[in-house]
Amino acid sequence: MADIINLLPDNIANQIAAGEVIQRPASAVKELLENAVDAGATEIQLIIRDAGKELVQVIDNGSGMSDTDARMCFERHATSKIRSIDDLFQIRTMGFRGEALASIAAVAQVELKSKRQDDELGTFIEIDNSVIRRQEPCQAPVGTSIAMKNLFFNVPARRNFLKSNAAEMRHIVDEFIRVALAFPHLQFSLNSNGQQMFHFEKGSLKQRIVSILGQHYNSKLVTVKESTDYMNIHGFVGKPETAKKTRGDQFFFVNNRFIKSSYLNHAVMNAFAETIPSDSFPLYVLFIDLDPAHVDINVHPTKQEIKFDDERILYAFVQSAIKHALAQFSVTPALDFDLDPGIQQLDALTQPFTEEKKAQSTGTSIYKTFTSANQAHVIDKTANSNLQHWKELYGPPPARDNDFPLPPPSEFPAAPTSTASVIDERWQEAAHDQKGPVQVHQQYILSQIKSGFILVDQRSAHERILYERYLRALAEKPIATQQSLFPQTLELLPADAIIVHEMLPDLQALGYDLEPFGQHTFVVRGTPADIQSGNEQASIEGLLEQFKNFSTELKHNRRERLVRSMARNNAIPSGKPLTSREMQNIIDELFACSMPNVSPGGRGTFISFKLNDLEKMFDRGF
Repeated sequence: MADIINLLPDNIANQIAAGEVIQRPASAVKELLENAVDAGATEIQLIIRDAGKELVQVIDNGSGMSDTDARMCFERHATSKIRSIDDLFQIRTMGFRGEALASIAAVAQVELKSKRQDDELGTFIEIDNSVIRRQEPCQAPVGTSIAMKNLFFNVPARRNFLKSNAAEMRHIVDEFIRVALAFPHLQFSLNSNGQQMFHFEKGSLKQRIVSILGQHYNSKLVTVKESTDYMNIHGFVGKPETAKKTRGDQFFFVNNRFIKSSYLNHAVMNAFAETIPSDSFPLYVLFIDLDPAHVDINVHPTKQEIKFDDERILYAFVQSAIKHALAQFSVTPALDFDLDPGIQQLDALTQPFTEEKKAQSTGTSIYKTFTSANQAHVIDKTANSNLQHWKELYGPPPARDNDFPLPPPSEFPAAPTSTASVIDERWQEAAHDQKGPVQVHQQYILSQIKSGFILVDQRSAHERILYERYLRALAEKPIATQQSLFPQTLELLPADAIIVHEMLPDLQALGYDLEPFGQHTFVVRGTPADIQSGNEQASIEGLLEQFKNFSTELKHNRRERLVRSMARNNAIPSGKPLTSREMQNIIDELFACSMPNVSPGGRGTFISFKLNDLEKMFDRGF
């Protein structure tokens, strides 16, 4: 009987292996950027076309390669980082397995130009489907340029699994930001379809964080820095008010390598447990440095999931370091280096405080009233004081001839002392109309029905109403837009701007009048008519936050996530007082919905109580 086990051909084996490393354009971006860092580059440029499907190119000014090295780098497991098995446990560079360029060459068309400092000419190599088509000398600047063209051109089925350009671009931006954060002393730039999205100059870690996340974070970062013989940690965490409903701004680096660790993230969450809501996520950019022998980074093709020899020590150390940083923040004021320079020119700071000015200040009545011993504040009792006749403000007005005489104070009825005195005015008004709804603790609406009464959760009910209204707007008639008298300019983070560009047609149908204005900026000319004027920016930023929160739910498509996000963002919050008309409108619109009993997220909107059940509760049978 014939043998049935065969070796796979090299071309098939290469494409299978490439699938572990190059899953999408962002995978190639990560590998090429890390190679540029390892080459000692100080300036790294990333060029993207068609969200990486047409072109991913990285240009650096690093050490470059010789003719032989340029050819060898495309062989599988060809590396300059490992000579013996012991080297595998002392890795401090980003790439070391020699598989990135081989995997890229297996699923794309690659062009490489590289030149060393001492060479007169560089090397040009063209590879197509792992086959070298051309290799020749060329003119080139010092460093390396690698261009990956037409990803998955030879594997059409895998190309079909790529997402939309906006989705793939978000992944590319994520990988670019992670590498840029890890090496703030290097210059990075990102160009997409001929437009520059990012340009980061060399600087400190805080400058790099602020340039990525926004200038408003400059005064909202708390320094974390602790050192021991076993490990060191440094970086920044956001103050509690920067916590968001999404995990987006959370970065852990171990030996300058970005990692994903739910275990260490839990340590950070525990450190913030008493300062932020349980459903919020803090901002952090933290770097852990420890001996590579204590870390195994070779457990996953992307190297983003790693193992530690003692996770408990890291957990306790991270939690303790953050708690210590937050404790210092609470007692130590932060220096604000962005103080308006105009304040420094005021006379109060530039002119000397003379004895004459001191005498003038201490002689005023305001100074005396606030500096008397053993008293927080003293009321001036002099004749010039306007407080002498304060009692007259509470006396009865002078009687006129046509006024009815008022009874003396002793004949006024005494204020009731029973529990009736604490009945809410809304209940008193509702007593005149038994069918009128009543708000309970500014959170629930109580309404009488023929068989008893119902208790409505005002937020969940309004969320259901808005959800169905927005679905109708996308399917049938767009929502009316309220034009702003003064259009606002909305500047977003690049990743958020990509999301808005992707959702622009649906946002317009839902009542938003947005117009792109530059790379990451939009002009807000109008918002849905039911959003209060003046809240345009807060409305869109809140919508984005909710949308990113829903993005983790793969069971919903983009339009469904958008509608749910808008409904949750614009729903009436718990704690808001409502008029009788507003409460009645919510009840009427809720029961006109196709599914009135639950919110879009599955939360109940109302509970009904029947008279029979109430009688049983009060045990009327005696």
